[in-house]
Amino acid sequence: MAEAADPTSWRVELPHTTAAVPIARALVRTALTELETPADSDTAELLTAELVANAVEHTDPEDPIELVVELLPGGCQVEVHDRRPAGPGELIGHGPVARPDPWQEHGRGLLLIRALSSDCGHRPTAQGKAVWFTLPAKPAQRRRPEH
Repeated sequence: MAEAADPTSWRVELPHTTAAVPIARALVRTALTELETPADSDTAELLTAELVANAVEHTDPEDPIELVVELLPGGCQVEVHDRRPAGPGELIGHGPVARPDPWQEHGRGLLLIRALSSDCGHRPTAQGKAVWFTLPAKPAQRRRPEH
């Protein structure tokens, strides 16, 4: 279940199945409604889905996957934690850093994350690694009116 470590941070352990993707998208959408100047929730949901799907596909089914959403003064940061250590030069679970062919079945998610986020990467954790992206707050004119 989601736990609010503080009012600007959420952590949730996700099931190691494809059901993790819609759960993660919903948590990100909910978290971003808490911001006065939110990041683009559609983009945040899309990139979160890519990170979570990647973790489900590339990690041991017995290992947990955790989603961390942090609301920042100027946007948000989303992290997906798993127990698979990053290999040398690895970014987002796709092996050595290389420019993936956008027409290949795999690798497009990495291109989306790099293209649509303001920053992205990975870092080692005590249990494995965290893969993350950040998004800036949307300019006021781009925000959708509240209903």
